[in-house]
Amino acid sequence: MSEPAAAPAAAPGSSTPSVLAALVAGLRGGAIEVVDLTAPLSSTTPVLQLPPQFGQTQVFELEEISRYDDRGPAWYWNNFRTGEHTGTHFDAPNHWVTGRGLADVASVPAHRLVAPAAVLDFTDEVAKDPDFLVEVEHVHAWQNRYGALPDGGWLLVRTGWSSRSHGQEAFLNADENGPHTPGLSAACARWVAEESPVIGLGVETVGTDAGGAHGFDPPYPCHSYLMGSGKYGLTQLQNLAGLPPTGAVVIAGPLPIVSGSGAPARVLALVERAGQPS
Repeated sequence: MSEPAAAPAAAPGSSTPSVLAALVAGLRGGAIEVVDLTAPLSSTTPVLQLPPQFGQTQVFELEEISRYDDRGPAWYWNNFRTGEHTGTHFDAPNHWVTGRGLADVASVPAHRLVAPAAVLDFTDEVAKDPDFLVEVEHVHAWQNRYGALPDGGWLLVRTGWSSRSHGQEAFLNADENGPHTPGLSAACARWVAEESPVIGLGVETVGTDAGGAHGFDPPYPCHSYLMGSGKYGLTQLQNLAGLPPTGAVVIAGPLPIVSGSGAPARVLALVERAGQPS
């Protein structure tokens, strides 16, 4: 049973309850749940594979520095090596050629790392067709039911694909024709980038684009349109089933790598749970 939360304290110099105190009380009392949307990062984390003529990202590696031994008797620590776009990660605008000269990951304003989310669920469609594409009409249908996409928020696409994240082969789902993973159509990607009020797109797959997006016009339209519009990407998210269609708040914490095109991130969501003590 949750410990009863104390009443929110008043803000200094005011009789009005503090918003931050109310948030802490909600977290302590269970009225607000923290859902971790981040995949664990290890040597088995799936990584994007490009055709062999291109440079490849580094699989995550740990190098032990010391572990309570003669290299360091009282401490354990490691070096790590990996690519910026490994595991659950954040895409900055400068990641794509269309965003050349735009913000790097260290330049993303901190206030944009905390934002509301709309969650669109296509798990049934993807279970039938791994190449399923989200169209603008799907987003309009969602808006007709739940309301407008959040201004300054995230559009999160739930597909159930994170259930495959235990292994590289199942996650990339590739054959002689290339990867088969869901995503947005080129028209939908352009609409999200240029017409929607959201700041970015979050997905469960290895990247924001569909597996077959190399053959779209333009190729990789989510990267091309979103990065070119100064928007962001979140990939390899997990536990989206724990989020409602509206109302969740996403906290995305990428490493602030100076001049970096992206970074692994710890991504959390705050979800209000009805019927819990406040």
